[in-house]
Amino acid sequence: MTYTSIFDVIGPNMIGPSSSHTAGAVAIALMARKLFIRPGSADPAGNVDPAGRSIPSGRQIARADFTLYGSFAKTYRGHGTDKALLGGIQGFTPDDIRIRDAFSIADRTGLAYSFTENHENLGYHPNTADILLTGTDGSRQFVRGVSTGGGRMKIIRINNIDVDFTGQYSTLIVRQKDTAGIIAHISRCLSEKNVNIAFMRLYREAKGQTAYTIIESDQAIPPAIIDSINACDDIFETTVIQV
Repeated sequence: MTYTSIFDVIGPNMIGPSSSHTAGAVAIALMARKLFIRPGSADPAGNVDPAGRSIPSGRQIARADFTLYGSFAKTYRGHGTDKALLGGIQGFTPDDIRIRDAFSIADRTGLAYSFTENHENLGYHPNTADILLTGTDGSRQFVRGVSTGGGRMKIIRINNIDVDFTGQYSTLIVRQKDTAGIIAHISRCLSEKNVNIAFMRLYREAKGQTAYTIIESDQAIPPAIIDSINACDDIFETTVIQV
């Protein structure tokens, strides 16, 4: 039996006409931003998280290219999906009134962007968006996300590796070489910081190639854990995303 709460019926606190096409789209893009941005100085745009803390931005986003599929591609202008995606990339949460002015704010701050409609029947979820981010340092990252309803979303691809996580829990994302001992190393680091693992999954490109370990916890994951995990030479990059 599937449980549905009153909040699933009412929908999230949001700007825009659709929890799936607007709030969910913001959530996808905001997660793509969090996966791309690295610790550094305060965000020059003055963006803050829901707690009012400055969002760090050691690596700035210079360009965001969006490809929309299914109903996203058909109705994105009318439902504000384009503003939602562009707003999320700029760090706006689903209830941020700046979403209405996402285009003018991006133009003013020099953020380049494009939107492409893909109407091919590829078997994707109807509310699917691809986001290709390019940094001021030339680095690039691809993220595919799906809006699953009620303002919720899940990320199903990072670069060329299929993944599956929702961001509803505090999440640790480790990009690594697929080799023996890595999972034990990550688990030991979590244990030393008394972090309880709710879900842990490994996704890999191919045996011995690049892999992602994604760990979700029902408690805050201390950012200091990044240094401990990155001490292993076979770890490429570690990201902590708090709820």
